[in-house]
Amino acid sequence: MLKIALPKGSLEEQTLLLFKEADLEVKKEFRGYNPVIYDPRISQVKILRPQEIPKYVEEGYFDLGITGLDCVLESRADIVEVADLPYSKVTTEPVKMVLAVFEESEIESPEQILPGSRISTEFPNITRDYFEKLGIPVKIFYSYGATEAKIPELMDVIVDLTETGETLRKNRLKIIGTIMESTTKLIANKESWKNSKKREAIEEIKTLLLGVIEARGRVLLCMNVPEEKLDAVVRALPAMKKPTVSKLYHANYYEVITVVNKSEVNTLIPKLKAKGAEDILELNISKIVK
Repeated sequence: MLKIALPKGSLEEQTLLLFKEADLEVKKEFRGYNPVIYDPRISQVKILRPQEIPKYVEEGYFDLGITGLDCVLESRADIVEVADLPYSKVTTEPVKMVLAVFEESEIESPEQILPGSRISTEFPNITRDYFEKLGIPVKIFYSYGATEAKIPELMDVIVDLTETGETLRKNRLKIIGTIMESTTKLIANKESWKNSKKREAIEEIKTLLLGVIEARGRVLLCMNVPEEKLDAVVRALPAMKKPTVSKLYHANYYEVITVVNKSEVNTLIPKLKAKGAEDILELNISKIVK
């Protein structure tokens, strides 16, 4: 039913992992150009450069795609933004599109960039709009990669994406401003979104993907607690919401179930045991659907 475009490059590995954990595993053939997902809702899968995906989705070659907000804005594609998918190869924080100059430059802010400066970027449309708003005329050069290597010999400023800023610092560059933050987007073709059957399938796939993302870094804790220790144990729990508490059959014990961050478990379990919890189980979670 749905034709889906998934991103190549830096997001590819994490995207394929996300789909696998959502029980929508992408099976690659020998060359990998025509992978498949064995799901009745999905008829075709292509793995493409993320820069291409917004326009292909807009034109209806695909019903659904995953790409960055930066690619959507740069392409100026007219699509439906279905959901944010906060995952990446390094961090769940948004990727930043920044301006950077040579570390020895006296420029400390975008407003100090001189008219006529040479700007290298893979995002000429976004960059042009940004400097037009600043009222600074600049010369924009499209970069075909290794943008950070063009300063200071060829360019005065670069506009590039960064997650941590580490690559820029290693190349003796300093960040002087941020144009935008970009997250990974699940996008849909407008006509597909209007089609009730396709929209239902899109919503179901969105639910599965977001369920996996929500579950990452969380675990389920189950324990038995004597009635007289129940209040103390519940007060010690950092729960998503209120924990589930159920009385055990013919016993003065209660079962307590809650979801906690994985990072807290090593200190939390001894604390719960000291407060009276027994038979504590830690279970992995594959999806959390809100």
